[in-house]
Amino acid sequence: MSKHIASIIGATGMIGTYLQQVLTEDSSFDTIRILVRRPMPRPHPKIEVKLVDFSDPESVKLAIDGSDSLFCAIGTTQKKVKGDRQAYLKIDFDIPVKTARLCKELGIDRMAIVSAVGANSRSRNFYLKLKGHVEDAISLEPIASIHFFQPSILLGDRQEKRPMEKFAQRMVRFVHPLMQGGLRKYRAIEGLEVAQAMVQSVKLGLPGIHRYTYTDIQKLAASYQPTL
Repeated sequence: MSKHIASIIGATGMIGTYLQQVLTEDSSFDTIRILVRRPMPRPHPKIEVKLVDFSDPESVKLAIDGSDSLFCAIGTTQKKVKGDRQAYLKIDFDIPVKTARLCKELGIDRMAIVSAVGANSRSRNFYLKLKGHVEDAISLEPIASIHFFQPSILLGDRQEKRPMEKFAQRMVRFVHPLMQGGLRKYRAIEGLEVAQAMVQSVKLGLPGIHRYTYTDIQKLAASYQPTL
């Protein structure tokens, strides 16, 4: 893969932060653009901080124009939106889907998106149904190489406090040995592994639509070698 420009949406969350780390350490990527709502210091010489209004497609378009790949790790929680499902949809559905349409328009042909294990537009669970609709909508866009990552519980450092997630992280280690067969995809996984797998998927650039759960993510992460 020739050197190129990568853009990240959701760069300040757990996986987004790991993506910054992985991409800045890989010489295949000349520039990493991080799209943010609020001003922040430039964390690395290779990183460009792009202040955007996600409700304005033109603002996002200007920020990602010229990119070769797009990483999407954006997401909110019920706590953050105070149970407002419309607010949830604006972040978890509108931003990824509208950005995918911009990718098509701008000729950005590689996209890696964080989804969730069990994502299904026919699910009765609001969150899984939402993630399923996101996957369905993005899959309709004629982008050459699309990669959906479907992790379960994420392990790693997160800036915001999520007490229930911390509790789940501790408990899941005890049940991991029991999670075999069809349950294996529900195992917790390191956020860094997800980021490494996402970067590897973009570097490989396999055509088509691809989905990765626990075992697939681990294999892809293990095969990742940064270009020095």
